[in-house]
Amino acid sequence: MSADQNPTPEAESAGPAGPRPGRLAAAAALTALEGLALVVGGAWMLVEGFAGAPDDRRSAVTGGITLIVLALLPLLAARGLLGRRGWSRGPAVITQIMALPVAYNLLQADSVAIPAGIALGVVAIAALVLLVNAGTTQALGIKGPGRRQEPGQ
Repeated sequence: MSADQNPTPEAESAGPAGPRPGRLAAAAALTALEGLALVVGGAWMLVEGFAGAPDDRRSAVTGGITLIVLALLPLLAARGLLGRRGWSRGPAVITQIMALPVAYNLLQADSVAIPAGIALGVVAIAALVLLVNAGTTQALGIKGPGRRQEPGQ
Protein backbone atom coordinates (compact mmCIF):
# COMPACT_ATOMS: atom_id res chain seq x y z
CA MET A 1 0.00 0.00 0.00
CA SER A 2 1.19 3.50 -0.69
CA ALA A 3 1.71 6.30 1.79
CA ASP A 4 -1.38 8.01 0.35
CA GLN A 5 -3.55 5.11 1.46
CA ASN A 6 -2.05 5.02 4.95
CA PRO A 7 -1.74 8.65 6.07
CA THR A 8 0.34 9.58 9.07
CA PRO A 9 -1.41 10.73 12.26
CA GLU A 10 -0.38 14.30 11.46
CA ALA A 11 -2.07 14.09 8.05
CA GLU A 12 -5.17 12.54 9.60
CA SER A 13 -5.60 15.41 12.05
CA ALA A 14 -5.46 17.96 9.25
CA GLY A 15 -7.66 15.77 7.02
CA PRO A 16 -7.91 15.68 3.25
CA ALA A 17 -8.20 19.44 2.76
CA GLY A 18 -7.03 21.33 5.82
CA PRO A 19 -8.67 21.88 9.18
CA ARG A 20 -11.91 20.17 10.21
CA PRO A 21 -14.98 22.17 9.12
CA GLY A 22 -17.29 23.39 11.86
CA ARG A 23 -20.21 21.53 10.27
CA LEU A 24 -18.36 18.25 10.60
CA ALA A 25 -17.53 18.94 14.24
CA ALA A 26 -21.17 19.90 14.92
CA ALA A 27 -22.43 16.71 13.24
CA ALA A 28 -20.01 14.67 15.35
CA ALA A 29 -21.15 16.46 18.52
CA LEU A 30 -24.85 15.86 17.79
CA THR A 31 -24.20 12.20 16.97
CA ALA A 32 -22.18 11.78 20.17
CA LEU A 33 -24.97 13.49 22.13
CA GLU A 34 -27.43 10.89 20.87
CA GLY A 35 -25.03 8.11 21.82
CA LEU A 36 -24.60 9.52 25.31
CA ALA A 37 -28.38 9.83 25.68
CA LEU A 38 -28.69 6.13 24.82
CA VAL A 39 -26.05 5.25 27.43
CA VAL A 40 -27.85 7.33 30.07
CA GLY A 41 -31.22 5.81 29.17
CA GLY A 42 -29.78 2.31 29.25
CA ALA A 43 -28.10 2.90 32.60
CA TRP A 44 -31.33 4.30 34.01
CA MET A 45 -33.23 1.21 32.83
CA LEU A 46 -30.59 -1.06 34.39
CA VAL A 47 -30.75 0.77 37.71
CA GLU A 48 -34.55 0.61 37.67
CA GLY A 49 -34.37 -3.07 36.76
CA PHE A 50 -32.09 -3.95 39.64
CA ALA A 51 -32.98 -1.41 42.34
CA GLY A 52 -36.51 -0.34 41.46
CA ALA A 53 -39.76 -2.23 41.25
CA PRO A 54 -40.34 -2.69 37.51
CA ASP A 55 -43.25 -4.72 36.20
CA ASP A 56 -40.81 -7.09 34.52
CA ARG A 57 -37.24 -7.04 35.87
CA ARG A 58 -35.88 -9.15 33.02
CA SER A 59 -37.30 -6.79 30.37
CA ALA A 60 -35.88 -3.75 32.17
CA VAL A 61 -32.41 -5.27 32.36
CA THR A 62 -32.52 -6.50 28.77
CA GLY A 63 -33.76 -3.11 27.56
CA GLY A 64 -31.01 -1.32 29.47
CA ILE A 65 -28.28 -3.54 28.06
CA THR A 66 -29.74 -3.18 24.57
CA LEU A 67 -29.70 0.62 24.76
CA ILE A 68 -26.11 0.65 25.97
CA VAL A 69 -25.03 -1.66 23.13
CA LEU A 70 -27.00 0.43 20.59
CA ALA A 71 -25.14 3.51 21.84
CA LEU A 72 -21.96 2.11 20.31
CA LEU A 73 -23.14 2.93 16.76
CA PRO A 74 -23.49 6.71 17.19
CA LEU A 75 -20.49 6.94 19.53
CA LEU A 76 -18.20 5.15 17.07
CA ALA A 77 -19.64 7.18 14.20
CA ALA A 78 -18.98 10.43 16.10
CA ARG A 79 -15.41 9.37 16.76
CA GLY A 80 -14.99 8.54 13.08
CA LEU A 81 -16.42 11.90 12.05
CA LEU A 82 -13.96 13.70 14.31
CA GLY A 83 -11.18 11.61 12.78
CA ARG A 84 -12.49 12.50 9.29
CA ARG A 85 -13.08 8.88 8.36
CA GLY A 86 -15.28 8.49 5.29
CA TRP A 87 -16.91 5.30 6.62
CA SER A 88 -18.36 7.17 9.61
CA ARG A 89 -20.95 9.13 7.68
CA GLY A 90 -23.03 6.02 6.90
CA PRO A 91 -23.53 4.93 10.52
CA ALA A 92 -24.14 8.55 11.55
CA VAL A 93 -26.84 8.97 8.89
CA ILE A 94 -28.41 5.63 9.87
CA THR A 95 -28.51 6.79 13.49
CA GLN A 96 -30.37 9.96 12.51
CA ILE A 97 -32.85 8.08 10.32
CA MET A 98 -33.54 5.63 13.17
CA ALA A 99 -34.04 8.55 15.57
CA LEU A 100 -36.83 10.14 13.53
CA PRO A 101 -39.49 7.43 14.17
CA VAL A 102 -38.50 7.38 17.83
CA ALA A 103 -39.01 11.16 17.98
CA TYR A 104 -42.40 10.77 16.29
CA ASN A 105 -43.49 8.14 18.81
CA LEU A 106 -42.38 10.35 21.69
CA LEU A 107 -44.46 13.18 20.24
CA GLN A 108 -47.55 10.94 20.29
CA ALA A 109 -47.28 10.42 24.06
CA ASP A 110 -49.34 12.36 26.59
CA SER A 111 -46.50 12.93 29.00
CA VAL A 112 -43.16 14.57 29.56
CA ALA A 113 -41.92 12.55 26.58
CA ILE A 114 -43.21 15.25 24.20
CA PRO A 115 -40.31 17.68 24.87
CA ALA A 116 -37.89 14.78 24.49
CA GLY A 117 -39.48 13.97 21.12
CA ILE A 118 -39.14 17.57 20.00
CA ALA A 119 -35.49 17.69 21.08
CA LEU A 120 -34.68 14.36 19.43
CA GLY A 121 -36.40 15.38 16.21
CA VAL A 122 -34.55 18.69 16.04
CA VAL A 123 -31.19 17.04 16.76
CA ALA A 124 -31.77 14.28 14.18
CA ILE A 125 -32.84 16.68 11.43
CA ALA A 126 -29.99 19.11 12.19
CA ALA A 127 -27.45 16.27 12.17
CA LEU A 128 -28.83 14.92 8.88
CA VAL A 129 -28.53 18.34 7.27
CA LEU A 130 -24.96 18.67 8.53
CA LEU A 131 -24.02 15.15 7.40
CA VAL A 132 -25.26 15.54 3.81
CA ASN A 133 -23.74 19.00 3.43
CA ALA A 134 -21.25 19.25 0.56
CA GLY A 135 -18.56 20.63 2.87
CA THR A 136 -18.91 17.68 5.21
CA THR A 137 -18.82 15.22 2.34
CA GLN A 138 -15.70 16.86 0.95
CA ALA A 139 -14.01 16.97 4.37
CA LEU A 140 -14.59 13.23 4.73
CA GLY A 141 -13.09 12.59 1.29
CA ILE A 142 -16.31 11.09 -0.08
CA LYS A 143 -16.64 11.35 -3.83
CA GLY A 144 -19.97 11.51 -5.61
CA PRO A 145 -21.28 8.67 -7.76
CA GLY A 146 -19.32 8.17 -10.95
CA ARG A 147 -16.38 10.26 -9.76
CA ARG A 148 -13.06 8.55 -9.40
CA GLN A 149 -10.38 9.74 -7.06
CA GLU A 150 -7.38 10.89 -9.05
CA PRO A 151 -4.03 9.29 -8.19
CA GLY A 152 -2.15 11.30 -5.61
CA GLN A 153 -5.27 12.87 -4.04
